[in-house]
Amino acid sequence: MPPTAATEALLVPEARGVHPAPGTATAGARTRVARSLRRAAPALFAYAAVRVFVLLVFGVWSHKEGHGIWPALAADWDSKWYLGIADHGYEHTLGTKRDANNLAFFPLHPYLVKAVAAVTPGSRATVGLILAALSSFPAAWGIFAVGDRLHGRRVGVLLTFLWACFPVGIVQWMGYTESLFTAFVAWSLYAVLTGRWVWAGALAALSGLTRPTGIALAAAVGLCALATLRRRFSWRVLTGALLAPLGWLGYVGWVGLRLGRWDGYFAVQRLWANELDGGIETLRRFRSLLAYDSTPELFLVIVTATLLASVVLFAFSLWDRQPLPLLIFTGVLLAIVLGSGGVYFSRARFLAPGFPLLLPLALVMARASRRFLLLGVTGAVLGAAYCGGYMILVWPSAP
Repeated sequence: MPPTAATEALLVPEARGVHPAPGTATAGARTRVARSLRRAAPALFAYAAVRVFVLLVFGVWSHKEGHGIWPALAADWDSKWYLGIADHGYEHTLGTKRDANNLAFFPLHPYLVKAVAAVTPGSRATVGLILAALSSFPAAWGIFAVGDRLHGRRVGVLLTFLWACFPVGIVQWMGYTESLFTAFVAWSLYAVLTGRWVWAGALAALSGLTRPTGIALAAAVGLCALATLRRRFSWRVLTGALLAPLGWLGYVGWVGLRLGRWDGYFAVQRLWANELDGGIETLRRFRSLLAYDSTPELFLVIVTATLLASVVLFAFSLWDRQPLPLLIFTGVLLAIVLGSGGVYFSRARFLAPGFPLLLPLALVMARASRRFLLLGVTGAVLGAAYCGGYMILVWPSAP
């Protein structure tokens, strides 16, 4: 689809056949960023409004339950693992204890927390929470940019709104990696769509230092780059393809060297029961919850519904013929999440960066009547607030 006038303004001048003088390059870049930010402003406002509403509901709920807001968001569950890495570094041995080796957690977020906390006041837990919240806005901006480029501003705003309303979207403002990872994903995919291959590869490499599923983004960038190279050779495209997997491969290789065995990282994942089993464990949980459990736990129902809906949305994405980089990323992400034999209740969270799956819903909402749109928006916001609070305050083992 050819870019609109607004998205054309976001392209680098060289991509449009214009070669600015060196002295004007910086000013031109600032102008393009300012225009992009102004265009994204409604999406960013909608995103902030949803997240603030969810936070307010969570605050009232947690007060009634006698829980503190800050510890739950900044220093609990997986946040403790990242803070532990920032405080003490990584393990030197594999060990035998299950669910206990911190080498399963990728390094970019905890070391960013450590670096920022060293030069700012406040605890590392506070820094981790602020870093996640701040990262969510470039993520939302990148999601809007992708939706706007493909289908226009209205769809871009709705896509950002739907990502804010993701059932477990409360993790976007917790001391977790989802916001940072999604920012890398969104802008890397946008870079592929606009032909910025070096940026796409560099951001994919950073994603591979952030979460294990960074390999899905590396696959999207790498395979699309190879398809482009088959049509025409370009050093920029080749550089992007080579950069994309370096973060993920670098960390996996480093873990192997640290543990003194080539399969060190995969041995750690086995201790966390995160081996790929082709979806056997996922199907077993589906069968148990849907057919045999007469009183299934509500949060597990939410997780299961999210997983099933994601599969359906991926089918619609194929039907809509989404651009190849988006399909590869979401397809590989789904394959990893559904094909893992590991922990089940976290899997909805693992799909949070898969925002292209929400494009079919955004397109439906963009064409809907005002009444239907109002009902959909209200239901999505209320559902996000309830699911977020329930996940942290009621479900005993999440997030």
